[in-house]
Amino acid sequence: MSGRLKEEIQQSKPFESLEEEVLLNLMRTGDALMREMTLALKSYGLSPTQYNVLRILRGAGESGLACGSIAERMLTRDPDITRMLDRLEKRALITRARESRDRRVITARIAPEGLNVLRAIDEESPRILKSMLGHMGERKLRKLSSLLEEARCRAERNTSGSNLV
Repeated sequence: MSGRLKEEIQQSKPFESLEEEVLLNLMRTGDALMREMTLALKSYGLSPTQYNVLRILRGAGESGLACGSIAERMLTRDPDITRMLDRLEKRALITRARESRDRRVITARIAPEGLNVLRAIDEESPRILKSMLGHMGERKLRKLSSLLEEARCRAERNTSGSNLV
């Protein structure tokens, strides 16, 4: 590897292993891409996590989803989904209603204003994504996506019975 990560994090000693270097590189890259995404969503008044919730609810359609189902579909885990839904509801981007069949279940649905915000982001999204990752080209992006899925699959298996040191 190029050793650029060591310079960026100002580490003088070698990494303990290639696996450590790759993990730190992945974390650093994820953070850089997330900061860029955060900046792109700032003009819409959304965080990446809120954007993710709106996309999930748009995909759920008119039937909507219960909080637990939204949490299961999130790209990143958020322990306080209820408070996030409160903020989105306050901005009239979503609605929530208690189900008549089971009063314990509260279903969230995307509101018309939430759809409008997503439409606006959808118009900009290809340009944003292209600027973030387009330089890598289709072949590298497909390979990277496949490698990330492979690493995530293993990590998710490991967290069911954690074997980290």
